[in-house]
Amino acid sequence: MLKPLMAFFIPVLVCSNALAQPPARKFDDPGAPSFKVLKEGENPPLDAYDNFVIGPNYVPAPERKKVKGAPEGKVEQFVIDSKETKLFNPGIARNEFGKVDPSNPKTLIVETHPIDYQRKIGVYIPAQLKEGAEAPFMVVHDGPGQANGYKTILDNLIHQKRIPPIVLISIGNGGGDAQGHERGKEYDNMNGDYAEYIETEVLPRVEKNCGVKLTKDPEGRAAMGNSSGGSAALIMAWFRNDLYHRVLTTSGTFVNQAWPFDPKYPDGAWGFHETILPDSAKKPIRLFISVGDADLLNPNVMRDGMHDWVEANHRMAKVLKTKDYEYLYLFCRGAHHSVGNAQQQFLPHAIEWVWKGYAPEADK
Repeated sequence: MLKPLMAFFIPVLVCSNALAQPPARKFDDPGAPSFKVLKEGENPPLDAYDNFVIGPNYVPAPERKKVKGAPEGKVEQFVIDSKETKLFNPGIARNEFGKVDPSNPKTLIVETHPIDYQRKIGVYIPAQLKEGAEAPFMVVHDGPGQANGYKTILDNLIHQKRIPPIVLISIGNGGGDAQGHERGKEYDNMNGDYAEYIETEVLPRVEKNCGVKLTKDPEGRAAMGNSSGGSAALIMAWFRNDLYHRVLTTSGTFVNQAWPFDPKYPDGAWGFHETILPDSAKKPIRLFISVGDADLLNPNVMRDGMHDWVEANHRMAKVLKTKDYEYLYLFCRGAHHSVGNAQQQFLPHAIEWVWKGYAPEADK
């Protein structure tokens, strides 16, 4: 069972011909964005929109230990059966790992079969939430463990009035990973389908089962995730910007992992920094990104030049800065995929940064 500090870790299937140990990159390598190097244990300023280097030694955040006097929220759980939903029913699973399409090196040929699945949901409800009040909330992918894993952090941040009394909704994926599996279909495809699934299938069940009322204000909604869960968080905010404005990612899979191939978005999430963000008007998205210096590099059979997690996040930082987005980028030294050791230090700070500036609609 994963410990809370590693709640974001999602194993990635690596083929035998992939690089088992990706090389550690340096923050000042050619082509890297300009970084500010922080001291050991230091996090960026809360008003910063820039690129920062942290590590390789990390100091666990004090918010991870219970603060005296902080009211404790509660955690509730329930399960959604795929057979009871209209969307993503049935799910899919692949028969075997795909082969590169000889007519299109940007995609794989994958055989799949339908599946039924159970999706576990964990919900953290803060003690300070007033009955009947519309609650701001944060959706976290690859749950439901984060509802318990982040409980102490949220209790402390809310008690210290550093973030609003948010509900955290930790949503399990539909199983498997990457091309041909349900998790990949939900997280990696460049459309608003998964945001719609959450809106119509998950949130109403949260309100009914947990007795809360969730805000419709996109400023009061955040999406958060690791790896493909991170790219899914940005995909939700980009394609359904009417629903989400705040995004927090670790080791975001801003690479070409979408399947099946969509000619409208031929580069998958790599397209965010290749064409989509550069060629689009700025959207009201506040975005935290992070990557490890030894993050993933070509973890499957594809060699399309669009499967380097460090390069992808570097490129994201560059275009976000050029387009004048509210963004924060952490390059984590001594960290691998999911940057679990670095999260021990920065995660509470990142949550606070993502929620900075929020005011309920009634207070605007």
